Amino acid sequence: MSAQLQPSPAWPQALYLIGCTAPEAEQTGGLAASAQSMGFKAYNLLRMAELGLPVPPAFAIGTAYCRDAAASASAAEHGIWRPGLDALERATGLRFGCAREPLLLSVRSGAPVSMPGMMETLLNIGLCEATLPGFLRQTGNPRLVWDTYRRLVASYGEVVAGVPAAVFEAQSSALLEERAVGDERELDFAELRTLTRRYLDAYAAAAGVPFPQQPEAQLRGAIGAVFASWQSAKACEYRRQRQIPDAIGTAVTVQTMVYGNAGGRSGSGVGFTRDPVSGEPKLWIDFLFNAQGEDVVSGRRSAFGHDELAAVMPSVWQALGETAATLEQAFGDMQDFEFTVQDGRLYLLQTRNGKCSAQALARIALDLCDAGVITPEQARERTAALSLNELVSTGTAAADGQPLRPLAHAASASSGVAVGEIAFDEAAARARHAAGAPVLLVRRDAETGDIAALELAAGLLTQRGARTSHAAVVARQLGKVCLVGCAEMALDEEARTLSIGELTLREGDLLTLDGNDGAIYAGAVHTLVLPLADLQQRLTRLRAGADASQPAQVAELAVDAAA
Repeated sequence: MSAQLQPSPAWPQALYLIGCTAPEAEQTGGLAASAQSMGFKAYNLLRMAELGLPVPPAFAIGTAYCRDAAASASAAEHGIWRPGLDALERATGLRFGCAREPLLLSVRSGAPVSMPGMMETLLNIGLCEATLPGFLRQTGNPRLVWDTYRRLVASYGEVVAGVPAAVFEAQSSALLEERAVGDERELDFAELRTLTRRYLDAYAAAAGVPFPQQPEAQLRGAIGAVFASWQSAKACEYRRQRQIPDAIGTAVTVQTMVYGNAGGRSGSGVGFTRDPVSGEPKLWIDFLFNAQGEDVVSGRRSAFGHDELAAVMPSVWQALGETAATLEQAFGDMQDFEFTVQDGRLYLLQTRNGKCSAQALARIALDLCDAGVITPEQARERTAALSLNELVSTGTAAADGQPLRPLAHAASASSGVAVGEIAFDEAAARARHAAGAPVLLVRRDAETGDIAALELAAGLLTQRGARTSHAAVVARQLGKVCLVGCAEMALDEEARTLSIGELTLREGDLLTLDGNDGAIYAGAVHTLVLPLADLQQRLTRLRAGADASQPAQVAELAVDAAA
């Protein structure tokens, strides 16, 4: 252990509690709670808990433990995290590793700056053969128990043991085909138990060792893997693109699990307090029923908007609207938040300032200024880098007067129009970009591992994924057109072809993505650029020191399900 990281006699250095207390937690080695010391994710959880919002109890192992390999290794040891775990056990009445009343944990990354999806997360830590019966007694839900267990085996295998995701996906696909269903959510508990057993066998075969059955060993492995992910290729590439110093490191947040996969009145979602494309003041939500959070943000599943959530659980929808207003008032900006609903009860797992388009950035800053949430000086600072030429609307238009006929539609995560050659991977994107050709990256899933290729592309089109997946958030931040979840398309990566309906396109063929309405067109479609005159005028008046609220009137945050 580094000399600077010796734990104090009363409390380990740089260990922070969230939503729970411990009598001895008076000392943190002089490292006060801040985004720099405990990571922005944990610090924002702390702030939300202090606002009285529903945050599951947690503790954070600070960024100081990411300064070198020895410090990271020490953070995984019992003496560092055990006091925090004791506090969680007191707060929940559950015990980690207990056969009768087990406490399960999530283990998440969190740097001092937002790096969406660039580092690892593990859920359901602590579930094993010994704790499984107690979890079943706790929940009375065998389907939840076996779904949670199979998720842990697959994610731990991929993140900690280095087992390729394809190993588990092959087992899943085989069972889904046997049962003639399209999704794991359609499997009953007995089928999920079968799938878990197959996962356990696949893990042992691929990793060369069995899945760890000791909860503390799982926790040590998870903490170590999250710290190690600071040096992953995609995390390093993200820092390179944004000139983020390597030295800031990541923290690790260990939090009490809540279960979006608990049934029909449960689920996981990601929300923006305003539309991150237009800046319109209304909730922008992707939600999956009977799912855990990684299903939404990983980019491997398609998620839906808010209509069904609002219809099935109107009280949760109303609570989300109230939460959004509280978050904006407290944080002074549009928020991108992750949440879980368990048996009709809302829990918040994260919030951060949302990544948005230039149009949304300008409108949100102006609207918040008009509402008195931020000062004119803050609004001018946030919009200082914006050019009026960026505040335009780009759309498709028929060049010959004939109506445009899209091949298909997808969910739009970023507006604008992008025209380019189809590229199926980073190598193809890099080669064509080097030749001076515009490129569209076409992928099966919206995954953050594609960040280097995405930087080279004009747009992203995926077969699966949600508007709020981490890859879509990054695409929007980069100003790329992004369409996700196009169920009508099929990829043949070996033949390097894309089929949409009866049309088959090859790598290198031209495609047009319209991020305004989610339309996909063959070939290069004519585009039309129009200025957003009202927004340009408001920003000009702000910069001149005038009242930017005229002539536009600021709308209240809409929470109506029909909005």
